[in-house]
Amino acid sequence: MAKLPVEKMRELERRFGEIEARMSAGPAADVYVKLASEYSELQPVVKTIREYEKAKAEAADLEAILSDKTMDRDMRELAEAELPDLSERIEALEKEMQILLLPKDAADERSAILEIRAGTGGSEAALFAGDLFRMYERFASGKGWKVEVLSSSEGEAGGFKEIIATITGRGVFSKLKFESGVHRVQRVPETEAGGRIHTSAATVAVLPEAEDIDIEIRPEDIRIDTMRASGAGGQHVNTTDSAVRITHLPTGLIVTSSEKSQHQNRAKAMQVLRSRLYDIERQKADSERSADRKSQVGSGDRSERIRTYNFPQGRVTDHRINLTLYKLDRMIEGDIDELVDALIADYQAGQLAQLGEQQ
Repeated sequence: MAKLPVEKMRELERRFGEIEARMSAGPAADVYVKLASEYSELQPVVKTIREYEKAKAEAADLEAILSDKTMDRDMRELAEAELPDLSERIEALEKEMQILLLPKDAADERSAILEIRAGTGGSEAALFAGDLFRMYERFASGKGWKVEVLSSSEGEAGGFKEIIATITGRGVFSKLKFESGVHRVQRVPETEAGGRIHTSAATVAVLPEAEDIDIEIRPEDIRIDTMRASGAGGQHVNTTDSAVRITHLPTGLIVTSSEKSQHQNRAKAMQVLRSRLYDIERQKADSERSADRKSQVGSGDRSERIRTYNFPQGRVTDHRINLTLYKLDRMIEGDIDELVDALIADYQAGQLAQLGEQQ
């Protein structure tokens, strides 16, 4: 196990005390909000540090009793009995702190933009894209997050050819960032009379929601086109030119939004464009840091097949961590915590291993 960074622990405790003092002094509202945010981030870390320090002090007291030959025999036997449990607790707290002190992804606490696109498989792929969206929607609802659809294109038999939504809440990106990639489904379509299993796929992309300060989009770098919004089957949902298409000229990225309000469409399209540009910047920085990102769970490679949903066998398999769970019916209803937590744990284990190699 990598050594605990004692100096960093001391600095975090000092900073936590400083924030507490500043918050109790009654600062201005905007300052208080920033302090409260940092306070809530540091609180679990400092709580664990204090528990660890208390356990270490208790262990030192017990060891002092054991090494003192003049100490009462009953006291020494009691100390000897308590020390193994305390040693286990110290080890568990050390592991917990190793994870809490890992380098943080700056985007982890952000809301996210979820993009799902039907892949190979025609109508069945669109239906699967719809199933995936409902799965994430229910998962988000269970977390108390807000889901808002920015744009969607329905499939001919239902589901979605494409759907883009924001998921707003604290820590959304940290939970969903490993969902990016190709999701494959194996099942018998309702239209299949012969009972043959079909395979289709959908691509999921999870982007951290970007703020204005993250990405500057110059007016001269974009072209905005308005067009008449149309619904399923080519039916016009209204008679005004409300749909908006924004083209980012330097990258060629195109974003569209086709709700009823042109003003809202422009804002939503800019929101998605900003997040996509921010994601490109993040991926570029990650690629420079790691030459072999595909070996990582969070590689972000959208062409990588990451998971298979096999309906006849009722199983879900994540190919990156070789985890198979036989509870597809519950997972497709949004119960994906076990899978999400396993992916995060695997990523953290990889980070800890890298730290151990560096020390």
